[in-house]
Amino acid sequence: MNMEANLKRLVEFWFEVGMLKKTPRSGYQFLGTGKENVAEHCFRTAIIGFTLGRLAKVDAYKVALLCLFHDLAEARCGDFNYVNKIYNTANEKQAIEDALYGTGLEEEIKEFIEELERGLTLEAALAHDADQLDLILNLKEQLDLGNKYAQKWIDCAIKRLQTEQGKELAKYIQETDHTNWWFRCQDTSWWEKKHISKKHDF
Repeated sequence: MNMEANLKRLVEFWFEVGMLKKTPRSGYQFLGTGKENVAEHCFRTAIIGFTLGRLAKVDAYKVALLCLFHDLAEARCGDFNYVNKIYNTANEKQAIEDALYGTGLEEEIKEFIEELERGLTLEAALAHDADQLDLILNLKEQLDLGNKYAQKWIDCAIKRLQTEQGKELAKYIQETDHTNWWFRCQDTSWWEKKHISKKHDF
């Protein structure tokens, strides 16, 4: 394949990756509240993975990349939640082959995905846990907002965690109100002062 054809395939691949922004995570229809697309999920999962990699003192950049590409096949296959997977299968391997053909990225990205599937390295285990921790974060938010069923989902997701780092952070997620970050970073007096003009002494 010549350079021009290769560049055209890269652009087509970028358009394909954009489909992840339009692909909903299907589990929320069962939970009853919340929503997210696959691209949103992959973004925070990659950040969580980088963090876990640093905590575990392994190649954090590699963990982040494993996370970034972990759901790439869903641009073609869609997202199957845990109920869907009982009845449906997707040829994700072929989807990845077709997505990457002619891009020049085939070898490297396939290696990432194969490492994840084998699950034999600490980096792969951390990427797996990052995937689950992103879900747990979303579920904790829904729990805080009043969906009592989210706790059942959290309990199931915690059982899937593989690493000590993942298990420890899951405990902190459960103990943390999802709005704490916002209130912690503000001087609480700004709430009262926000709408008061400095020109007047009330």
